[in-house]
Amino acid sequence: MQLKDKVAIVTGASQGIGEGIAREYITEGAKVILADIQDEKGRALAIELGENCRYVHCDVSQGSDASAVVAAAVAAFGRLDIVVCNSGINLTGTILHLSEADFDKVLSVNLKGAFLVGQAGARWMAANGVQGSIINMSSINAIVASPHILAYAVSKGGINQLTSAMALGLAEHGIRVNGVGPGSIATELLDKIFENDPSVQKGMLARTPLGRLGTVREIARICVFLGCDDSSYMTGETIYADGGRLRLAYTVPVKE
Repeated sequence: MQLKDKVAIVTGASQGIGEGIAREYITEGAKVILADIQDEKGRALAIELGENCRYVHCDVSQGSDASAVVAAAVAAFGRLDIVVCNSGINLTGTILHLSEADFDKVLSVNLKGAFLVGQAGARWMAANGVQGSIINMSSINAIVASPHILAYAVSKGGINQLTSAMALGLAEHGIRVNGVGPGSIATELLDKIFENDPSVQKGMLARTPLGRLGTVREIARICVFLGCDDSSYMTGETIYADGGRLRLAYTVPVKE
């Protein structure tokens, strides 16, 4: 078990990639705090995952909630070793149409939320001599861009710089900070997008050399690696798991 007896907080853990990370962490022996605002889903998942898992309501855009979830992890399991800042939302709109309120909301969850929860976790680790791991969920959209998801792209670009600056600021404490940048991953959210417009999936695969969507588990396993001692000399890095998409300068044939 690669994470035996480590204590982790995973934000946005009630579904999708966050849920997948929590499942893999439990499998690898970790004790996990599921942090989310989807209380019904979160509580049900915590019950399913067993005695080494707890659910805590956490609005990551609020500093008080970020501090509270760290306190809850320590109260439940006695320590904190890993923080996965995975919470994220997307509100569509181009530069001509995106509202100020929607821009603020996306950045408050995706970027400010990672700052607040990561900071709260890092402060506890530094104060208690724990050489832990903080993992920020980025995206290929930190590098490439779509005009219709302006706020999301901006937030993920910010996540990459947050990861770098945090890593440098925490290196003296032995606390590592890394990011994960998924490409197109098969989640509930993506399923809904495909239902509304089946052509979207074909377009995504035409830009993906491996010719398929990624799985939640493939992202979760990277988070296991970044949370365990196998990655002990890595900090300030973002690992992209995108089926080759960032390296592609053309479209590829899509299998019908």
